[in-house]
Amino acid sequence: MALLQFSGSPHIHTDESVKKIMWTVVIALIPTMIFSFLFFGIDAIVLTLVSVLSCVFVEWLIQKFLLKGKTTILDGSAVITGLLLAFNLPSSLPIWMVIVGAIVAIGVAKMTFGGLGNNPFNPALVGRVFLLISFPQQMTTWPKPHYWFTQPSVVTDATTGATPLGVIKTGIAQGQDVFQLMDTLPTYAQMLLGERGGSLGEVAALAIIAGGLFMLIRKVISWHIPVAFIGSAFVFAAILHLVNANIYIPPSYHILSGGLLLGAIFMATDMVTSPMSNWGKIIFGIGCGVLTIIIRVAGSYPEGVSFAILIMNALVPLINKGFKPKRFGTHKIKSI
Repeated sequence: MALLQFSGSPHIHTDESVKKIMWTVVIALIPTMIFSFLFFGIDAIVLTLVSVLSCVFVEWLIQKFLLKGKTTILDGSAVITGLLLAFNLPSSLPIWMVIVGAIVAIGVAKMTFGGLGNNPFNPALVGRVFLLISFPQQMTTWPKPHYWFTQPSVVTDATTGATPLGVIKTGIAQGQDVFQLMDTLPTYAQMLLGERGGSLGEVAALAIIAGGLFMLIRKVISWHIPVAFIGSAFVFAAILHLVNANIYIPPSYHILSGGLLLGAIFMATDMVTSPMSNWGKIIFGIGCGVLTIIIRVAGSYPEGVSFAILIMNALVPLINKGFKPKRFGTHKIKSI
């Protein structure tokens, strides 16, 4: 007589693994990384390398000497945290601040809760927000992008300027209307190709979209969070623009500016810190999109993506409880 054995989940096995998924995301980030190197030059390369190596080293250090367990630095998760942290920083940020951000991202936001799979907040965003609150001046000094290989002199003498969202926020506060400001801002084509100020990974919208499509094709992410995030932000921004076009920019400009695409595609979709069910993901994405626009138009900071995602990360347990799939065996059987 065979014994019935019970074991922990998962019970459905595929050829997917944590390592395979993580390195697929790393590949998806390569187009964005290339554009950041093209526009910000050696500073971007150094900052990215320091961020990635610091995250990997901090994780190894904690697992080896504090947790005294198996090291998992080869699974790619620390590399992703390092890349996303770098992509959320200006290329001019001092190296020691990048290292501090990596320590907070891995040591505080990830390993304190038990490592991958246990952290409630996106580690890269925690590191970024910590740096923004602790060093606001350095975190809001934006070198202007340039093709460094055609303008080598700019590499050592980089000029700085406000991001499009920063220009809009300051201009409206000074009494200017959106129509005046739009004439001085980067065009939609420049927003798509990356010729604007901002963090390393947010400047080239086309590169971010290409990485997102790659992950969708490989089924690393689903459409629910990005579509809900971007769609809700667009609709809410469109309503505001219809109410008063003089102080609220067009919704399409909201989508292409700042870190909205990077956040919607690469950070809000983090499997660990986002809901499990499809309806939960949609609710999560809508919350992120609406909060992003609210913070942008009513808050002190011109950007709101990081804060919006972290707030929704905190609500994930509640969303999972309200939108959880039925347990196997509880579905009603239809009569023939």
